[in-house]
Amino acid sequence: MAFFMHYCKKIKHFLLVGLLSLSATTAIAGNSSLNIRSAELVPIEDAYVLNADVDMKFSPRVEEAIGKGFVLNFLVEFQLAIPRKYWFNDEIVTVTHEISLNYHALSRQFLVTRGDQQKAFVRLDEALDDLSDINGLKVFQKSDIEKDTTYQAALLMRLNTKKLPQALQGDTISTDDWKIRSQRFEWVPNLALSLVKPESAK
Repeated sequence: MAFFMHYCKKIKHFLLVGLLSLSATTAIAGNSSLNIRSAELVPIEDAYVLNADVDMKFSPRVEEAIGKGFVLNFLVEFQLAIPRKYWFNDEIVTVTHEISLNYHALSRQFLVTRGDQQKAFVRLDEALDDLSDINGLKVFQKSDIEKDTTYQAALLMRLNTKKLPQALQGDTISTDDWKIRSQRFEWVPNLALSLVKPESAK
């Protein structure tokens, strides 16, 4: 009898742990997320462009807000600096680009806007793929950097909650759905080779 009671307690314990784990997983799955997986700087003519691989997901509440016509504005913040061991880094370039996403009810299309360029998509997941695709974003000129100098690049992407409509401002405080912000992604780019000018043909 004692063995049977002990066995029942163990079963209850495992079931409780399983339910708690399932609840935690469900809560995480329901939240929005933004994660930078990789980033690189590519030289083109007299400048550098930024490419980045971003993973972005929206919670059902955010998707519902987009469907109602609310505009979401995202900021892509890039910084290039010279790292200092015993002092603050020397900031060389800081650039911020804005990308917006909204649903146009009349045409039934999702619109992704970068500056004066706009793309239209039938499905939200297609618009989301384009929104998270950072490709060919010009961030600085070659004249901004010097040869034989080590630089540190940093990238961050986030939802600009200050531009959300008043109807959603309260939600940004009470829930995590609108806390769509990536980690600060840092790397040391190899910029030296692009600054070496080829010898003139003899």
